Amino acid sequence: MAKKSHNQSGLSLLEIVVTLGIFSMAIVGVSTFITQSYKANLFANEQAEAIENARTGTDIMVKEIREASPAENGAYPIEVANDQNLIFYSDIDSDELIEKVRYYLDGTNLIKAVTDPSGFPPEYINPAQETIISRYVQNGTEPLFYYYNADYPIDTVNNPLITPAAVNNIRLVRTYLKINVDISRAPDNFILISNSQIRNLKDNL
Repeated sequence: MAKKSHNQSGLSLLEIVVTLGIFSMAIVGVSTFITQSYKANLFANEQAEAIENARTGTDIMVKEIREASPAENGAYPIEVANDQNLIFYSDIDSDELIEKVRYYLDGTNLIKAVTDPSGFPPEYINPAQETIISRYVQNGTEPLFYYYNADYPIDTVNNPLITPAAVNNIRLVRTYLKINVDISRAPDNFILISNSQIRNLKDNL
């Protein structure tokens, strides 16, 4: 009597478990890769947008500082010159009236506050209109503004000026911004440096 041949072509339970385990690990790996790629791309886009906004804001700020002028009430073009707070007067909207402009750092936001003159004689008593010029500014306690006198760059001993700077000595303002959406991740801070030579105060520069 011939014996029957048993051909086990199916997978054993162990093989099924191993296969499922490998498949699951592959799925997890692919999902992790996709998630990390998405996060990296999102961060890169946010960083690029933050840098572009900072550049745009800095360009505007530099132009306004450069055009600083005596106020409508005759006040000196620069009122306050601190590390992270600059107040000056400038016609920022070409309306032939000199506005009071303040740039200052509030946490990681660079704020612009504008006060229009009113009355006769003119006064700057209206509420300031504030806007966020740049976000993710990571200067911390580092200065946002550096100030230089008429002898710069020859005189490197007395420049930059000690803050709060004597406003009548200022001829050039340097802005220094460190931009980073997330300081815990690479890349490092993006540095923006710009100089504003104040035209109406220009002498030896």
